[in-house]
Amino acid sequence: MHQKKVIVTDFLHPYLADWLVDKGFQVDIQETITNDELFSIIENYEGLVLSTKIKVTPTLIDKAKNLEFIARAGSGMENIDVAYSKSKGIHVVNSPEGNANAVAEHAVGMTLALLNNIVKSDAEIRNGVWQREPNRGEEIKGKTIGIIGYGHTGSRFAAKWGTFGVTILAHDKYKSGFGTTTVVEASVEDIWEKAEIISFHLPLNAETQFYCNAAFINNMKRPFWLINTSRGKIVNTANLIEGLDQGKILGAALDVFENEKFYQLEGTDLAQMQNLTKRHNIILTPHVAGWTHTSHLYLSKILAEKLDALGIQSVK
Repeated sequence: MHQKKVIVTDFLHPYLADWLVDKGFQVDIQETITNDELFSIIENYEGLVLSTKIKVTPTLIDKAKNLEFIARAGSGMENIDVAYSKSKGIHVVNSPEGNANAVAEHAVGMTLALLNNIVKSDAEIRNGVWQREPNRGEEIKGKTIGIIGYGHTGSRFAAKWGTFGVTILAHDKYKSGFGTTTVVEASVEDIWEKAEIISFHLPLNAETQFYCNAAFINNMKRPFWLINTSRGKIVNTANLIEGLDQGKILGAALDVFENEKFYQLEGTDLAQMQNLTKRHNIILTPHVAGWTHTSHLYLSKILAEKLDALGIQSVK
């Protein structure tokens, strides 16, 4: 009888590893393993648990002769060739439900902070500057918020605005019939026409990369605030900066960036980041929207539930 082995390749909540051990699996936790290191040993494992660091390519999958499942903590699947994995009979699960609420709360907080100059005025006070009129804010009541992508996070983000007196327009190319008394199912053209705040909640793929580009910005009928807590490459940074310079974008709150290797930025990437950090109408956070103590647990707990539902067995 062979005891199956699972490798955990990122800093995840121990709930999932403990659950796998309870189910009879041997679990190897290698949180700092590289892609090359994993490639050299992947054939020894029946299960792979990962977050964003590891790239699951066809080459890796071909080497993983015994792999039965891949469990991705979180939502985005752009680092996994899902179709190829499934073609090899490998189950692939993720846990977008685990941090959807955390992302939605963060996006709401960023929106309110952006419109009310909270980060800017806090920094001024800390530097001995007292300015009231330049920090006069915008009330959210009466505004129209456009949501692009109405999945787990987009729908949670919409629900948070229930008592704020806003109009919610939500667009999702692959969904219909989700409108409610508080959420208007809208075309992207409706959002271009009416929205004053845009929040992106899209997965990253070939279709959505640089969804917010010069054409999108120019199609907006009025200046708007931009919120992005999805993936950095949803927004074209060069076009964002152009939109800010032209007054088409009133301000932006970004939790994600085109290049998140922050300490290794150079060339255009470095120049763009320096441009953004010098602006008073920009709020930046280091990809932590879904990074709460609660979501840390839920991401692993939901993976355990999904693996359990698949009937994954620990011996063969």
